[in-house]
Amino acid sequence: MKTVIIAALASAAIASTPHAIIPPKPAGNKPPVAEAAPTPPPTTPAPPLTHHHKARTSAAELRVRAANRAATLEPAANAYINAVQVYPFSDGVVFHVFTAPGQVTDIALQPGETLGAVASGDTVRWIIGDTTSGAGSDKRTHVLVKPFTAGLSTNVVITTDRHVYHLTLTSSERTAMVALSWTYPQDQLIALKAAAEQARAAEPVASGLSVEQLHFDYTISGDQPTWRPLRAFDDGRQTFIEFPASLATGEAPPLFLVDAKGTASLVNYRLQGRFYVVDRLFDAAELRLGLKHQDVVRISRADGADTRRRTS
Repeated sequence: MKTVIIAALASAAIASTPHAIIPPKPAGNKPPVAEAAPTPPPTTPAPPLTHHHKARTSAAELRVRAANRAATLEPAANAYINAVQVYPFSDGVVFHVFTAPGQVTDIALQPGETLGAVASGDTVRWIIGDTTSGAGSDKRTHVLVKPFTAGLSTNVVITTDRHVYHLTLTSSERTAMVALSWTYPQDQLIALKAAAEQARAAEPVASGLSVEQLHFDYTISGDQPTWRPLRAFDDGRQTFIEFPASLATGEAPPLFLVDAKGTASLVNYRLQGRFYVVDRLFDAAELRLGLKHQDVVRISRADGADTRRRTS
């Protein structure tokens, strides 16, 4: 009887226990085979990289750049009259003009000059206009320029009944030239000759000056004192050295001739207004002024000038 009860209890326990799932035992000694990973979809190959080669600058383009740099005239401290930069005019020179947004720069032409046209390389980001001042023979044209923003650069060509002006304009955040104008060496010399003929009581700057015989083949180099000359020229007999107007308010530097060996010697000259007049021609001379710190400005005949008309 006990055996029957035990057997019945065992059967009931087995019936109430959850069935465990036992995986089938692989046949033989072979290990279970893992499921193969799914095959990824085919990918499209990336396009080959394209190398952009920078165009090589031609020799002709390099020559143009070099010529433009050499012909560009920058503002000079000794060429300012108050806030006006005064450039000496010469055909083919490119005059650099600094501008800034929010400021107008005044480009003043020669009094009595009639404006023809104003052309700019960039008419979208620059405001360019013109106006006049004065009347009669003193009437003067002003070309007014203003950039919209900093970091711009363009060029301007101004034509008149007398001259053609080439300018390059650049804009910065704050630095702008208030105004600029020009001096005209040949026109001034003609005026000097007329003034000398009319003022007989005063000694003329250049007696018997012939404009056709003028030679401007001189270069000025060295230090930058306030009295640094603006230009030098000769008429085949005499040499003229023109100084800024500030020479009248300061000490005038002595003039020394310099020979081929570098030896300097004082030379006689006359001071006529803003001009030194030397009664001879020379290849090189120096203006020297100062003791502890001596300013030296050299005046020399440019290479390629006709040496047959000169005596040292």
